[in-house]
Formats: sequence, C-alpha cells, structure tokens
Amino acid sequence: MNVTTAKSGALSVEGVSKSFGTVTAPDDVSLEVEGGAVFGLLGPNGAGKTTLVKVLTTLLRPDAGRASVAGFDVVRDARRLRQNIGLAGQYAAVDENLTGRENLEMVGRLYHLPRRQVRQRARDVLGRFGLSYAADRAVGGYSGGMRRRLDLGASLVGEPRVLFLDEPTTGLDPVSRNGMWEVIGELADGGTTIVLTTQYLEEADRLAGRIAVIDGGRLIAQGTTEELKSRHGGERLEVTLYRRRDAGDAARALAPLGEDEAKVEGDLLTLPVRKEPGLITEVVRRLDRSGIRVDDATIRSPTLDDVFLSLTGRAAGPEQTGEGQDADEENPNRGGPVSAATTKGA
Repeated sequence: MNVTTAKSGALSVEGVSKSFGTVTAPDDVSLEVEGGAVFGLLGPNGAGKTTLVKVLTTLLRPDAGRASVAGFDVVRDARRLRQNIGLAGQYAAVDENLTGRENLEMVGRLYHLPRRQVRQRARDVLGRFGLSYAADRAVGGYSGGMRRRLDLGASLVGEPRVLFLDEPTTGLDPVSRNGMWEVIGELADGGTTIVLTTQYLEEADRLAGRIAVIDGGRLIAQGTTEELKSRHGGERLEVTLYRRRDAGDAARALAPLGEDEAKVEGDLLTLPVRKEPGLITEVVRRLDRSGIRVDDATIRSPTLDDVFLSLTGRAAGPEQTGEGQDADEENPNRGGPVSAATTKGA
C-alpha cells in the first residue's frame, strides 16, 4: 500500500524502526489503523510505544520504514501533517501562570486560527470538559484531574483528524480516570481517530476496538480484544481446595480436562480448559471420586491481563513504568498539542 494515499483519517506504518545506541524500539513495526476508531497500543516500559508515537507525530524521524497519518507522510509532509493531528502526552503540558482560557487561546494562535475562531474554540473546549467555571483561574490552582482535562482539551483546539493520547490517565484518581474515559469515548463516537497508549489494560479493554502489543520493540500481536483473548488468554478453571495437601491429587484427577498443566498457588488450583457444557459438573464428579473436598470451582473468562502476561511473560500496570516513559528515551515529550509544539514559525 502506498502510505501517501492512506485512507482519510487512518494511519499506516510500514517497517518503522528507531534506534537509540544499541537499542532499537520500535523495531520493524507495521500496522494499519482505520479511521474513526480507538486503537490501543500496549506494551511494557521500554517497549517503544512512546517512541512510535513520536515518529507518527513528527517529533522524531524514523531510521527505517515509512508511515503516514491522515494521508500525510510523517517525513515528507510533516508540516501539513501537524495541522491535522493532536497529541496529549504523559504529562499535562499547560502553563501554570496562565488561566485555562489563556492556555487554550495560546494553542489556537499557534495553530494560526483567526482570533474570533480561537475565542470560540476555547469556549467550546472549556464547556466540553466541564472547566467553564474555572476558565479565568490560573492553572497553577487546578487539581491534577483538571489539568489533564485542560491538556486533552488543548489537543482538540485545532479539531484534529487523528488524536494521539500517550498514557492520558497516568496519575489520575479513579473518578477522574472514568471521566476521561467518557470523554475519549465521546470523541471516538464523533468520528475522531484515536491512538491510545496505556498501561491500564482495563482502559484498553473498555475503549479500544483493536489493539497492538509491542514488546522489546517488536510487534508481537494485534487484533480485537476478543481475538486476542481467544488466541492468548483462554478459559481457566479455578478450584479453591478445602485442604492444600490435596493439590497434587486434584491436579492428577483434573489433568484429562486440561489444555495444559495445572498450576497451584496455596489452596488455588488453576487449569487451562476448553469451556464446554457440563464442565463444572464433570470437575466436581472427578474430585468427589478422588475424595477431594473443594470450597469453590468456577470457569474464568480471559482478560487482557491474561493476554499481556501470556505474550510478554510479565504483568502490566503503571507500577512497571515509573513515570510512564519509554526507557529508551532520554528526553520524553512533555505532552501538549503537537501542532502547537511544532508549527510555531513553521
């Protein structure tokens, strides 16, 4: 596919690599994102997610491969591309000395919008993100959640066709995170294409239609959440034993029902299985014949956590990420609307 003629609002990556000394991440990554959808980009710290986002938003040039966003090549058409995208990074990139309104109007001016349009866009964003009441307060007095909402709002002032959200809810409390999820969902429903990097797998599961997993710089899996769960998660039989000493006998009794070997942690036995009608009944029957008492037996459907663990060999979560940046970068982008950050004076 010729990336310069990618579908409007879509994203195309072909063999993109970026090296930092002896580390290459991303490493020969290729993927396609359809317009008007949320695409989740998952991976552990240092996998290359943020670096890939920087390449796609023209903040870094790829060492190999090519990519286009909204139909514009990220190298040849960088200036025009910046006018069609937005970026909210891992940190709220707002000026604490300015008011919320002044921050947004400054972004509008950097987009070279007419003054009247700048004022209107600022009013619209403040209302959309529930910040009208604080519009004329200095941002230094905003809460963390308010700053993140203002930062996301700033990335929308230019009405981007594609919006990149790099760890958008890092550091937010659960209430603020849920509010941000609602806003992201509304943007996607309105036709904005969103590329979301996150360590919160619940976030990806709720928001993203399709997901790509990057580990060690390489793309190791992609598909819908259900496809990934089916391929890499699998159903799990979980049996809570009445007596821990029965674990060995229970594993042997249930082995014919398993897709792999059973694992035991304390009084919990876990066995990969193929879900079939009457499975729990058969489990109870086999254990009863062996004289093994249980407190509980259930079939658990896979989660994205199971997929992530299966693919990368480690659990996901913000505790893995420190500040949330890719380990291969010395100077992480501090967020903010990419057009405002890169087109001034262009």
